[in-house]
Amino acid sequence: MPPEPAVPTTGAVDPAAHAVSAVEEAPAASPSDAPRPTLATLPLTLLIQAAASAATIAPAVAAPALLPRLEVGAVAVGIYIALVYLAAMGSSQWGAALVKRWGPIRTSQVALGATASGLMLVALPHVAAAAFGALLIGAGYGPITPASSEILARTTPPERYALVFSVKQTGVPVGGALAGLLVPTVLGHQGPVWALALIAALCVLGALLSEVLRGELDALRDPAAPLPTLARLAQPMRFVASHAVLRTLALCSLVFSAVQVCVSSYLVSFLTHDLRWTLVAAGVGLAAAQVAGVVGRVLWGVLADRSGEARGALIGLAVVMALCGLAMPWLTPSMPHAAVTAVLVAYGATAIGWNGVFLATIARVVPLEQAALATSGCLFFTYFGVVIGPPLFGATGGALGALGTSFALLALPLGWSLWQLWHWRARVA
Repeated sequence: MPPEPAVPTTGAVDPAAHAVSAVEEAPAASPSDAPRPTLATLPLTLLIQAAASAATIAPAVAAPALLPRLEVGAVAVGIYIALVYLAAMGSSQWGAALVKRWGPIRTSQVALGATASGLMLVALPHVAAAAFGALLIGAGYGPITPASSEILARTTPPERYALVFSVKQTGVPVGGALAGLLVPTVLGHQGPVWALALIAALCVLGALLSEVLRGELDALRDPAAPLPTLARLAQPMRFVASHAVLRTLALCSLVFSAVQVCVSSYLVSFLTHDLRWTLVAAGVGLAAAQVAGVVGRVLWGVLADRSGEARGALIGLAVVMALCGLAMPWLTPSMPHAAVTAVLVAYGATAIGWNGVFLATIARVVPLEQAALATSGCLFFTYFGVVIGPPLFGATGGALGALGTSFALLALPLGWSLWQLWHWRARVA
């Protein structure tokens, strides 16, 4: 049977969530569901997220060396990203079921193993192997966030959700920064196989270190819980569709994720093609944007926690993202690198900095035991944005002959997101 519509938990929630709670409140969590602070959980989930993120971005960073081996053009970067997140769309829907049966740590370990294996397939000079590797990377990436949300929702006080979830989500730009710095360096000395093998080793390391906490964090798993099936694939999406706040978050995340992955995946190509930067300089530019995303996620999380206003934080993020995108066509090869980097830093702090506030809001508006289910359902829409965004972005850039214009056009869907967020209270009241 489809799950009952989720309702907000009591406690520290943003004003939009209070609009829903005025109708009905979630039942109080049982003592066994109460948060149990564990110092190691945040560093562990951060490491897992960073390793998985680096794995998804590394092939795009290594594209200048991989594409000639595969005898394909630059549009293959967008196809690669689409394949990764197409697989992640499906596997994320099974994340809650896997967490319930295996536990969040075992689920994360299996996911990291799949991601590492996919990287090594992408390194092979065969299009079919690379395509299957992309799907395997995505299959591993999908369950990572539902698993970590389950861990953090149970071990974090609600009034600190936005900050803790934001810190954990800094693993995405941290992974991107690692890929931006390590892959071009190893690429120049050892080639693409060793560059991707290094990132695969990071995934294996994350899986091994997480074993330390598996006994404690997987203690609530149900070994008799059913494994995911195709028939259950739509259950998380139905759950989100039944909840007004989750619907709004899911639809906005579709746009935000498309912007984020276009920035992460095409920034190196934009800098090398449109601005004629060297590959190493472009890698440093990507790393600067990703590091800004790390700082931005923490700052936005602190802002959302202190103000209790997730909606305002998301609106501010959308506005700055749109302005940075509109500025990209005005950047020229003659401009100082410092000036260009300043724009990239602002872009990274917002386009890569929104996820923590988004995930924390999901965790706040549903009961603890439904955190993984709600996250899985929202991530279907998040990853759908990633699937459709890069191919459309790349095709537009190819037709116009400049990726900068493609970045500017991203302001259109961001404007739609602003409209959605502006009318958030009216729809959920």
